[in-house]
Amino acid sequence: MLKRIKVNLDVIEAMLYFWQAINDRENVSEMFFYDVANMPGLTYAYGEEFSSESVRKVLSAIKNRELLSSGSRKEKRFWNNNMWMMEDLEYTNLMIKPLKKLNLESTMDSLNSKIENTKFEELEVIFSPLHLEEYIINENKLIINFFRVKPSDFDDNTYIGEKELVDYIEEKLSELLNA
Repeated sequence: MLKRIKVNLDVIEAMLYFWQAINDRENVSEMFFYDVANMPGLTYAYGEEFSSESVRKVLSAIKNRELLSSGSRKEKRFWNNNMWMMEDLEYTNLMIKPLKKLNLESTMDSLNSKIENTKFEELEVIFSPLHLEEYIINENKLIINFFRVKPSDFDDNTYIGEKELVDYIEEKLSELLNA
């Protein structure tokens, strides 16, 4: 039986610091890039075209206000998405705000009613600044691409694609549990 769903915003908090610091023209050390690159929320996205070195290279280019002329498609998308966050930090904060108060208790009850047996007692929903993927499932973790979070222009709802955030998470956690 599922007993807990944890929301992890560690990478987003680190990136929020980075976006703000770079926007304010503060110095960010190279060590910070290595630390971010080693955070679990990002490591799940690593593969052939995107690695910890990709993260370091992209963040360094952004810090130095350089274009990313050479790089894989995933690295270029990661660069572009990070630049987008820095264009309008108010919008970035609108994206983060609902995540900070996200309560998945009702989702847990709903998921428990739909499954008979699960090998996981705890699930983790990680929001991370990914590149191309909308989400990644790895064991008991659902890693959601933060760049896909869309606050509504009309009300207090938040969406990923056309789905309301909590409904989206419930659908993907159901997929995780039935895999």
